[in-house]
Amino acid sequence: MTRQITILGAGCTGPLLGAMLAQRGADVDVYERRADPRLGLRESGRSINLALAARGLNALMHAGLRDSVDPWLVPMRGRLLHAPDGSRTLLPYGQRPHELIWSVPRAELNELLLAAAEARGVRIHFGHRCVAADFAAGVLEFEHAPGATRRVAISDARPVFGADGAGSVLRHAMVDAGLTEAREEFLDHAYKELSIPAGPNGQYRMEREALHIWPRGRHMLIALPNSDGTFTATLFLARDGEAPSFATLTDPRAVIEFFTQNFPDALALMPNLLEEFFAHPAGLMGTVHVTRWNVGGRALLVGDAAHAIVPFHGQGMNCAFEDVVLLDELLWIGSDWATAFADFDRVRRVDAAAIARMAIENYAEMRDRVRDPGFQLQKELALELERRHPTRFIPRYSMVSFHAEIPYSEAERRGAVQTQILGEALAGLDSIAAVDYGHVAKRIEAALTPLVV
Repeated sequence: MTRQITILGAGCTGPLLGAMLAQRGADVDVYERRADPRLGLRESGRSINLALAARGLNALMHAGLRDSVDPWLVPMRGRLLHAPDGSRTLLPYGQRPHELIWSVPRAELNELLLAAAEARGVRIHFGHRCVAADFAAGVLEFEHAPGATRRVAISDARPVFGADGAGSVLRHAMVDAGLTEAREEFLDHAYKELSIPAGPNGQYRMEREALHIWPRGRHMLIALPNSDGTFTATLFLARDGEAPSFATLTDPRAVIEFFTQNFPDALALMPNLLEEFFAHPAGLMGTVHVTRWNVGGRALLVGDAAHAIVPFHGQGMNCAFEDVVLLDELLWIGSDWATAFADFDRVRRVDAAAIARMAIENYAEMRDRVRDPGFQLQKELALELERRHPTRFIPRYSMVSFHAEIPYSEAERRGAVQTQILGEALAGLDSIAAVDYGHVAKRIEAALTPLVV
């Protein structure tokens, strides 16, 4: 198998893939349309802070980069709900010390991965916009200056990986050539990046080790901590339609009134709200469905290019990084490119579809259901059943976020069974103390096989 490889996209997934393949001896070129962000040219106002969980950490460990990211990580032990009256409730993610997720700034992680890839010999070509992918002629074409182009071969001897995100140029080229079909399902909600600055001497102005959520039914605000005492906040709101929506928040008075009514405690911590609100674009969110991710052994889509998902389970990057681990394992077991790519497409598809569905479900949970006492009671019982049946009953969120060994599709399947068991156990009850645990134990033993965790 030849080891000359082209990767499109130098976000987080492309450099990680490049670093892994270069470590195996591959000769890797990465092409990126943006300028090098390490030269002070970072894009701003378009990101949602990343939540690194077990699957992402496993990938960084697999690549030998786990320790490098530590300085940027801030632990989040649960969701801290901010009610309209100012009261706060912490809903823990898990019940063991290691059951947490980590906030990490996208820009710092990206730059760390770029440096790691280059340190392993990967060549990263910034300012190279892919303008054509001709599979019949076997050529990629890049524009790197006005009127200046570069051509790179595509073949079974030099495959190309599309790690160029939800708007993937490679995916669009595959669709245009009739090599696959793609469908993008956009939510009617959009997001806008905002911020909460640090207090004096870099102090955090809210609880540090939590993902802060202001759930308001039809919309919500979240804030994730950064290592410098700041929080990256994100407003999720309908794009169009009647107020409140981004279409109706068109002047400073309307924005201040909206935040005063919905997020007064956050507003008090956001001195740059108006400047950021009108400077930052409203970003789209959606799910990408692609019928085929590979073109024989010549091309393969990975990460968001293949299966972009909405951000509400915090799994987009984790899922993409897990793609990279699976690819790394498949590519170096002796298969040719065509076999490895086809195996990846077949093996990964069911899990990518499962996390896409769960991510959409989690949006309704985060912005609305978390406020429901019945929902909180279910979460309380789920943790109690996990304590009593640790190898059989693991809450779905825990399976997704803390157990990289459990496939997304299995987490989805078992989660549906567990939801039914919880509903039956709590029917007509307002406390888990009244649950018939003997009956529930029989249901769990009959419906859920033990897991190796």
